[in-house]
Amino acid sequence: MFKRTEESGLTSWFFEIDRRLLYMVLLLMVIGMFFAVSAGSVVAEHLRPKPQPWYYFLQKGLKFYALGLITLFVTSFLNKKIILKLSVLDIIVGFVLLAVTIVAPNTIKGSARFIEIGSFHILPADIMKPGFIILTAWFLSEMHKKFGEKLFVARDAWKLRAPNWWMYIALFVPALIVIFTHPDVGSSLLYLGVLICMLLIAGLSWWAFGGMVAAGGGILTIAYYTMDHVHNRISTLLTGTGDKYQVTQSVQSIQHGGFFGSGDNAFIKEGLPDAHTDFIYAAIVEDLGAIMAVVMLCLLVYVLKLLVTDAIHARDRFVFYAVGGTAALFGIQCCINLVSTLGLFAPKGMTLPFISYGGSSLVGFCFLFGMVLAIVREDKWRG
Repeated sequence: MFKRTEESGLTSWFFEIDRRLLYMVLLLMVIGMFFAVSAGSVVAEHLRPKPQPWYYFLQKGLKFYALGLITLFVTSFLNKKIILKLSVLDIIVGFVLLAVTIVAPNTIKGSARFIEIGSFHILPADIMKPGFIILTAWFLSEMHKKFGEKLFVARDAWKLRAPNWWMYIALFVPALIVIFTHPDVGSSLLYLGVLICMLLIAGLSWWAFGGMVAAGGGILTIAYYTMDHVHNRISTLLTGTGDKYQVTQSVQSIQHGGFFGSGDNAFIKEGLPDAHTDFIYAAIVEDLGAIMAVVMLCLLVYVLKLLVTDAIHARDRFVFYAVGGTAALFGIQCCINLVSTLGLFAPKGMTLPFISYGGSSLVGFCFLFGMVLAIVREDKWRG
C-alpha cells in the first residue's frame, strides 16, 4: 500500500502510527455496525409510536460511523498543542450541552441526560470524556514537572499557583454534580473511577486512595437517603428488587445461544428493547454462541493491552497519563457493560465501546482514540 522510502505526510503517518491499535478499533467498529444493525432491525419494527423499517438503525448508524471514522483519522494527524486546545473546546461544548439538559430537559427512561436533535439523541457525558482525560493528564504532567515522583508527598502540592488544584476542581466538579443529579449514576461512577485510576498512576498512595473511597462511600450514603433515584438504583442492586425485565431477557439470550449460537433461531433478543445498545453483547452471544463471546472478550482485552503497552513505553509523562487514563476508561466501561449484561450488576445505560449502537458514544471514543494515536505517534517519533 505504502513504501517506506516515500516521504509524503500520509506515508509517514502510516508507518509511524500504532497500526495494531488502529486496526483493532476499525475491527470493533465493523463488528459493532454489523450486530447493531442485526439486533436493531427487530427493535426498529417494534418502535413506538411508529414502527420503522428494518434498515432504520442502519440508516442512522451509517452517519455516525462515517463521522466517527473521519474524527478518528483526522484527529490522529494532530499534534499535542492542537489536541490540548481541542480538549478545552470539548469541555466547553460539554458544559453548554449539560446546561441545555438543565434548562430544557428531555427525559428518556427516567433520565434527563440526553439532548434531542432531530431524530438523534446526544449524551453530553459521552462528549466530555476525551477532554476530561486529556486535560487531567495535562494537569498531572504539569504537577509532575514541579514535584517529580513526590507529587502527592510534597506538603505544598495543594497550594500550586499554576496550574492550580482549585482551578481543576472548579472545572470538573460542577459537571460531575450535574451528571450525577440527572440522574446518571453510571457516568458519575465511571468518571470518578477513571480519575482515581489516573491519580494512582500518578503516584497517589493507597492510604489516600482509601480515604477517597471512604469519602465516596459517605457521599453515596447521603445520596441514598436524600435522592430517590439513587435510593431506587442501589436498592435494586443490593436487594434484587425493581424492573428486571431486560436483565432477565439478556441472561436468557446468553443461555439460549449455547456453545455455537442459535443463528436464525435466535428469538429471545427480540424482547430486548436495548439489544442494539446496552445489551448488544447478549444479542451477539445468542446469535453466535459462547465461542464468539470468548472471541469478543479477547478482542477487548487485546485493545486494553495495546493501550497499557503504549502507556508503559511513553517517554512523555503527559502521554503516559493520557493513554493510561484512556485504558482505564475503556476497561471500566467494558466491565460495567458486561457485568450488567450478565445480570451481575444493575444496568447503568453504559455502551460497549465501538460495538454498541450510539452516536455520541461512538464519536466520543473515536475522538479520544484518535488523540491517543496522535500523541503516541508524536511521543515515539517526534519526542
